[in-house]
Amino acid sequence: MSDWQPSGVITITTDFGHKGPFAGVMQGVILSHFENASIVDLAHDIPAHWPPEAGFWIDRSYKYFPDGSIHIAIVDPGVGTEREIIIAEYDGHVFMAPDNGLLAPVLEKSDLVYQLDPERLKSLGLSAPSATFHGRDIFAPVAAEMAAGRLRPAEIGKLTAQWTPGWIDDPELQSGRITGVIVTVDAFGNLISNIDESLLKSFNNPVAHLAGHDFALKTTYGRAKPGDYLALINSFGVLEIARAEGNAAEGLGSERGAPITVIEGAMT
Repeated sequence: MSDWQPSGVITITTDFGHKGPFAGVMQGVILSHFENASIVDLAHDIPAHWPPEAGFWIDRSYKYFPDGSIHIAIVDPGVGTEREIIIAEYDGHVFMAPDNGLLAPVLEKSDLVYQLDPERLKSLGLSAPSATFHGRDIFAPVAAEMAAGRLRPAEIGKLTAQWTPGWIDDPELQSGRITGVIVTVDAFGNLISNIDESLLKSFNNPVAHLAGHDFALKTTYGRAKPGDYLALINSFGVLEIARAEGNAAEGLGSERGAPITVIEGAMT
């Protein structure tokens, strides 16, 4: 049973970038439906057509917002096709995204997952959506109506236990080795993995391995000399590979999707 109560906060995550009016138009639609909405641009620089990064950041960021927040994410290479739209309730928040694996980290934990019913959009007075901008024509007005307390996920969707799985495998701990993947590269060139800090608790001397190199685990960037590489647990609680006062991605020639492992033992 749902206990979600709207706070009026809506976050938006997209791959739209900052060129053109797309993100701004979505905000305008939200405000047209609910002028008191509090809108937060979580990120609009998700790499085009790469849903896993959007899902990763939402799963790692939602808890910093008030209970009752709505998080909409649009990285949608299948827009206008038969792909569904998913709405989920989890941990006092609501999440809405295309059913393309983006929300997999949240859906795996949620007991209330809905598939949006396009027929019910008519009850909101919404006209037929365009084939290429569902963010404006579906996501924004539906999120606004939910944030205003006039609509609940169960009233716009039907419960489902079927959704598209994530594009990348979860980290695996086996025989003293953790295997994971680089999910994203931030503006500093830090290579951010999906290996959670909790997985490292059984290691006394963890060493990360990426792109043919080994990296000692340090507490922060300043513990390495300028230009040196290091591994650390970042502010979102996951393992990353960095270069002190430099760009690790460029220096190592590595990028999102690269495999990363952690082993116990001395540097090689």
